[in-house]
Amino acid sequence: QVQLVDSGGGLVQPGGSLRLSCAASGRVFSFNVMGWYRQAPGKERELVANILSTGSTNYADSVKGRFTISRDHAKNLVDLQMNSLKPEDTAVYYCNLQMNGNNYWGQGTQVTVAS
Repeated sequence: QVQLVDSGGGLVQPGGSLRLSCAASGRVFSFNVMGWYRQAPGKERELVANILSTGSTNYADSVKGRFTISRDHAKNLVDLQMNSLKPEDTAVYYCNLQMNGNNYWGQGTQVTVAS
């Protein structure tokens, strides 16, 4: 059984910063992909960023240069540093773990960017 617990969301003004954190527990194998997705009201869930166990990263074009994903592979932790936040970044953010063809999800954390 694999569990993901994500945290760190909140309300922030445009231009502000937030840091999301996620911890995976259970039978987590070495080769995996951890990342963050988000879903805004009325929209589909989309990839924000992910990071392979090798350290390679991928970012959505909309967040490049503003968000940074990092992980502690040994501890199965992944963080998302979000800077220069915009109102369009408002969404529920979900931690994701891809392993052995399976997807595992955190419970989601709300990020709201508003004045």
